[in-house]
Amino acid sequence: MKTINMNKVLIALDYDPTAQKIAEVGFSLAKKGEVEFTILHVISDPSKYSLHKHITIMGFGGHNDDIPSQLESVDGLKNVSRLYLEKTKHHLGDNYIQTLVLEGDIAEKILEISKNLNVDVIVLGFQNQKPKEDLSLVSSVTEKVLQHTN
Repeated sequence: MKTINMNKVLIALDYDPTAQKIAEVGFSLAKKGEVEFTILHVISDPSKYSLHKHITIMGFGGHNDDIPSQLESVDGLKNVSRLYLEKTKHHLGDNYIQTLVLEGDIAEKILEISKNLNVDVIVLGFQNQKPKEDLSLVSSVTEKVLQHTN
């Protein structure tokens, strides 16, 4: 059995309520201080963000007065996403976590940054529109990342 060295871990998050669990599980994979963690959010389709006017994940209350107006521009989305990742970092209790907000195809950006950072493990969840018992279908993002990584 091959042992995986976990020196660098990339945790990719969206605004789904499962993001908190993904971040917590990803962060618990290794001992703090011995591993470099990066949490990433990729903005792919700005029109989808208008649906998230009330986000309450890991202490991030995306319902304040400034958030809806910021969701109208890509720069505003990036600012909200940075705030979200900073709140996530605070929730995990590690100020050394690196945060990144990128724009583009989600799978491609995850693959690109994992290669650039030379990460050992990528942690991500997937949204399945089917009932919970039907987990045979993974999202296209998860499938693409799995197909193009070791």
